[in-house]
Amino acid sequence: MKKNAGIIFQGKSRKGTDFIIRYPKMSDLRELWIYINKLSKERTFVMYQGEKVSLCERKEWLEKSIERIKERKEIGLSAFVGKKVIGMSGVRMGNRVKKHVGNFGISIDKRYRGEGIGWSLMNTVIKEARKKLKGLKIVVLEVFSENKVGINLYRKMGFKKFSFLPNGLIYKGKYIADVGMYKKIK
Repeated sequence: MKKNAGIIFQGKSRKGTDFIIRYPKMSDLRELWIYINKLSKERTFVMYQGEKVSLCERKEWLEKSIERIKERKEIGLSAFVGKKVIGMSGVRMGNRVKKHVGNFGISIDKRYRGEGIGWSLMNTVIKEARKKLKGLKIVVLEVFSENKVGINLYRKMGFKKFSFLPNGLIYKGKYIADVGMYKKIK
C-alpha cells in the first residue's frame, strides 16, 4: 500500500488487474461523468436507471462532495485502473438526530465485478470513515432485494438486515423490495 499521489490503497485484483483507490479531484470530473452515465445506461442496482447525467450536474456533485470530504462530513473514494474510474464508494454523515449515522453506497464497473475490487473499496471506505468521520457510530445502506451478490458481500462485511420495504424500488420496470442493512462502527 502506497501513500503517494493521494493513493489510499494500491493492489491487484483476483484477475491481476492493478488498481488504486483514492479521493477524487476536480481533474477526475470527465472520468467520473463517463462512469456514472455508463452505470446508469446499464441499469444495474443503483439509483440511476437510464437517466443521462450532464457534465454540469456531475461538476456540481463533485464540488459538493469534495467540500463535504474537507469538512469531514463524507468519505468518498474512487477506484482507478490507470486514469479510468472503475468504482466509487462512500459514506455520508447524517445530520441532526441522525448525526451519528453514515449512509453507505458503492458501485463497480461491470467489467471489473467479481475481482475483489469491490471488497477492497468497501473495506477502505469503512476504514477511512472510522478514522475521519467524528461521531460515526452506525453505517447504513439500502440494497435492491434482487442484488444477491451485493447482499452477500455486505453480510460478509458484517452488515445485518434491519428493514424490508416491499415494492420500495422500481427496477427494470417492476416493483421490488428495498432492503436496509446496518453495521455498528463504534
